[in-house]
Amino acid sequence: MMIPDPVDVNSILLEGKTFGLTELGELERAISNSPHLVRQSCQELRRRVESGAKSERDCAVIGYTLHLLSNHQDAVHYLSQSTQSELAAFWKGECLSTLGRFDEAVEAYREAGQKGFDSVQAVLSEAGAIRMAGRLDEAEALLKSNARTAVKRADYSYQMGGILADRGDTFGAIEYFERAVDMDPQHSRALFRLAALNAAFGNDDTARGLYERSLSRPPFYLGALMNLGLLYEDVERYEAAAFCFRRVLEFDPNHERARLYLKDIEASGQMFYDEDAVRRSREQEQVLNTPIADFELSARSRNCLDRMEIHTLGDLTRISEAELLASKNFGETSLKEVRDILDSRNLSIGENVADAKRMAPQQVKREDLPDEQRAVFDSPVSELNLSVRARKCVSRLGVATIGEIMNKSPDDLLSVRNFGVTSLNEIRQKLAEMGLALRND
Repeated sequence: MMIPDPVDVNSILLEGKTFGLTELGELERAISNSPHLVRQSCQELRRRVESGAKSERDCAVIGYTLHLLSNHQDAVHYLSQSTQSELAAFWKGECLSTLGRFDEAVEAYREAGQKGFDSVQAVLSEAGAIRMAGRLDEAEALLKSNARTAVKRADYSYQMGGILADRGDTFGAIEYFERAVDMDPQHSRALFRLAALNAAFGNDDTARGLYERSLSRPPFYLGALMNLGLLYEDVERYEAAAFCFRRVLEFDPNHERARLYLKDIEASGQMFYDEDAVRRSREQEQVLNTPIADFELSARSRNCLDRMEIHTLGDLTRISEAELLASKNFGETSLKEVRDILDSRNLSIGENVADAKRMAPQQVKREDLPDEQRAVFDSPVSELNLSVRARKCVSRLGVATIGEIMNKSPDDLLSVRNFGVTSLNEIRQKLAEMGLALRND
């Protein structure tokens, strides 16, 4: 079936027709294609209802539409006014669960079952709300007591997987989530959980595919859109990443992180990239990193350089002739040997001394910190509770502790692929909360 145009959406929402399964499917497809148009029609219907032209049907339609548009708070308000509909009661339970009002969600699911909604699904959803409230044993007991009629449902496997995941049995949870997807290839919640677990294990390609499948129909998980955008960005699919962040803003115009990530992408697209300059810089870096062991030197010269911990041509460009001659047993003969080596590569002794002094890292030392900060210095980076994007960028730097982060400068961080000002400011804020800062900040 083709995606409905705005006229079709208006007929579903505004003309008072029966709101059945066909209309539900059309509304979902319309939201997938043009959420802003659906929002406009929904706003018109809300104005009618608030002006006094209210019906049970209209309240249910508004509530369900707002639920699909991820406006769960307002959805609960309208669904609560549709007192006769078992569907409205069930959707209210879904919204309350999303809002973290789990005890109220349990009551809504029970109400839906009592009014004639699919009793098995009502129980499965009730178990899910109980699980999210942290009462794992109670949720498991409810599932098992209904296993005879529910075990063939995809949601049964999903809820069991959620219980195992909450108990720390990751691989057991994966098995149940995969079983749920086998039963229902469009089970968005199971797909989302599998995607997140694959991303945590570094299986980014698999995670991207699973997130894409989880977003095949509304309601869309904004977390899935955000995570998918970051995964696209990691493989430099910037247009796809920007689409994800824009879609988040369509559903939640006040989503600050989506706005900042989108701003980073748009800013990076305007940056000038001089390929020749980058190539020349890499070639120069290779020359400077050439080991001195590759050249013929006298034993005296080699031993002197080793004592001074000079191992590459670059090291020789960052030390002066006077410093070399001040070293024990390093005389004019050794100096001439070094000059000849550097001349062969169009380099000279000490040419980068000024840069070396300017760029010398001001390392933060554990022993220089107050007692309360020393314990934090050796703590794992995970204690900063960074966002997915910042955490991945930090991982690329190969740092494991907060102290190692503190010994990175802002320029060090910004040099990492996909690490933008948003992530830099996030790390600065997290460190500031602990009374810490980046090197040179």
